[in-house]
Order: sequence, then structure tokens, then C-alpha cells
Amino acid sequence: RPLERVGKGLRIAPRDALLASSISPEKRGRGFGIRKAADSSGAVLGTLLAFLLFWFGKFNFRMILLVGAAVGFLALFPLAFLKEKRGSERVQGLALKSIKFPPNFKKYLLVAGVFGLSNFTYMFFILRAKTAFISVFPGRLATAIPILLYAWFNLVYALGAFPAGVISDRIGRRKTIAIGYLVFSFACLGLVHSETVSSFIILFAFYGLALALVSANQVAFVADMVEEKFRGTALGLFHTTVSIATLLGSIIAGILWNKGVNLPFLYGFFVSLLAAVMIGVRSPH
Repeated sequence: RPLERVGKGLRIAPRDALLASSISPEKRGRGFGIRKAADSSGAVLGTLLAFLLFWFGKFNFRMILLVGAAVGFLALFPLAFLKEKRGSERVQGLALKSIKFPPNFKKYLLVAGVFGLSNFTYMFFILRAKTAFISVFPGRLATAIPILLYAWFNLVYALGAFPAGVISDRIGRRKTIAIGYLVFSFACLGLVHSETVSSFIILFAFYGLALALVSANQVAFVADMVEEKFRGTALGLFHTTVSIATLLGSIIAGILWNKGVNLPFLYGFFVSLLAAVMIGVRSPH
């Protein structure tokens, strides 16, 4: 699992910097929205493939992971045809103290870090659904339905990412992200009281909508703030901050889960609500 996260860490900041340099600022939200829509669409297809292998193929999870690894390896081939536009000015060295990041960026790092503490791993959402269904549905069905809910979450995420980017281009990143934080808070609070399949369908949709409003627009927001020659470093710092916060949030959620399955979602509700207040009060723009 740490090796998988290292792989994501190595690719995510360079990818976002490459994309930010290829899109004009006034269309940056929709550009990152398209990227997130494509990413989440792949997650929908991957989750459905996992469901088909699990339900119809009777594969165990080890074999499903092996199939996922093989599919992921195929992503290397189209990358070979991607042309990179190199800037004329190159940054020497890796000393962060020599880089003068704008104050707005530093303030937003704090806000994004607080939201990261609330945005614990999606596995708790799946576990919450499985806990609700395990006494209602027999055998493998209690596992299969949460898998389909995760596919549904990713579908809403994919469908919402591009419109969310367009909205941020029009009304501003800060307002769009703040709305996303509030929608996430609502999803967490709803899961505290949810027990039926229909309520989980609605709340997983809100969860997908929240991340559609937040995920790509946070990256676009950072790209807007920092000049191009330092953008890769800034995005790396942003993703590092969010990843550490998410790890800590997931550890906290795990401790709370052992005391009660609803406690992680109460925690997520209050902390994401705090982030929404902070982005309003400590407004970068």
C-alpha cells in the first residue's frame, strides 16, 4: 500500500503541472474537470469490472488486484506519445526556503489540510454500507452492493467534474470549493442516520458531487496562485499536505470506527464544516 501511494505521489504533481501549463487560466477549471472526469470514468469501469469478476467470475480479491495491475500497466503506452512543452526558464535546486510562494497559497494550504483531515479514505463509506447491509442481505450480496455503490459514487464524480470546473471558471474557485466542502459535510451527516439502500444511493451521490466540486478545482486554484516556474513545486507541496492530512484523518477515523461506526462521519461532518468556514473567513481572494 505505501508503494502504491509513492507511485501516485510521483505522478500526480508533474501531471497537474503539465496540464496547468497547457490550459489558459480562464479555462483551467474545465480543463482539470475533464482530467478528473476521465480519471473517475476509468474508476467506474474498473469498479464494474471488479464487480463482474467478483460476482459472475467468482474471482477472489487477489486475482482482481492482479487484473487491476495488468490494466494499470497499459497506461504506460499512451504516455510515450505525449509531447511536453518545456519552458525556457529552469529552476535550479530543491530548496523550498528560496521560493517565495504568495501568501494566498500558504493560507490555502492550511484550509486544504483541514479538509484533508475530514476527507478520510472512501473505504469507510463502503464499510458503513456493508455494516448496514450485512444483516439484511445474504452472503456475497452484502459485499456486492457496496461495490456497486462505489461505482455509482465514481459515476456521479465523473459526470460532475466537468460542470464543476465550468462553474469554478464562472463564479470562482473559492466559492465552488466552499460549496463542495458543505456538500461533503451533508453527506457525512446523512450517513450517520442512513440504513436503507435508497438513502445510501442518495448519499453516495452527494459524496461524488462533493469531490467533483472540490478535487480538480483545488488543484486549479493552486495553479492560479503560483507562477509557472514554481508551479510543479507548489503542486507537489499541496499534494503532500493533503496526503498527510488524509492519512491522519483516516487514522483518526479508524480509531473512531472502533468506538462506533457512525463516529467517523460525525468527525468528518464537523471538520469539513470547519474547512468551509475557514475558506470563507480566511479567503485567499
